[in-house]
Amino acid sequence: MGVREWEERYVKFTKKGTETMEGTINLQAVFIDRDGTIGGTGHFIPPNNFKLFEHAQVAINLLKESGLKVFAFTNQYRISRGEATIEEFENQFRIFGFNHSYICPHEQDCECRKPKPGMLIEAANEHNLDLSRCVVIGDVGSTDMLAAHAVGAIKILVKTGWGKDSLTKFRDKWIETEPDYIAEDILDAVNWLITNR
Repeated sequence: MGVREWEERYVKFTKKGTETMEGTINLQAVFIDRDGTIGGTGHFIPPNNFKLFEHAQVAINLLKESGLKVFAFTNQYRISRGEATIEEFENQFRIFGFNHSYICPHEQDCECRKPKPGMLIEAANEHNLDLSRCVVIGDVGSTDMLAAHAVGAIKILVKTGWGKDSLTKFRDKWIETEPDYIAEDILDAVNWLITNR
């Protein structure tokens, strides 16, 4: 199923906030951005120098203990410049406990680079997911939230990384949608999700 088919399938999915989570949706998976969401600064950091935020590992573990699949999805164009490898990122995500990782290594325009939802669609096809029953957690409105919006996924924006700027000076870059929840950090996002799922 391609991007257009997903957009048509979920064009009517417009519920927001707690209305989205009113027990009518049996969540299947959570997609989590890396830089600025679970650690780092929001800028590129090679896997061997990347550090998780405090409580980020706890948040990932809580999701898995709740029975949800947990996937990483991240733009990492520095891979195309030879500054890191996909394998290094995959190994790091595996250590963190992610079920699988989706990584866009391209610097030029492609179908997988956020804000396009290509990585989400690839995951849906591989794991038989209904993306309207999935959640995206990220810190960048113009990439993470727009990718989620394109397929009708639940959107949680964290204030870490680029999150605060996404809500203020860069808000015009993703004006067509809004998050279902704004979290202080990844643990707050996960606690809200588990409480309201």
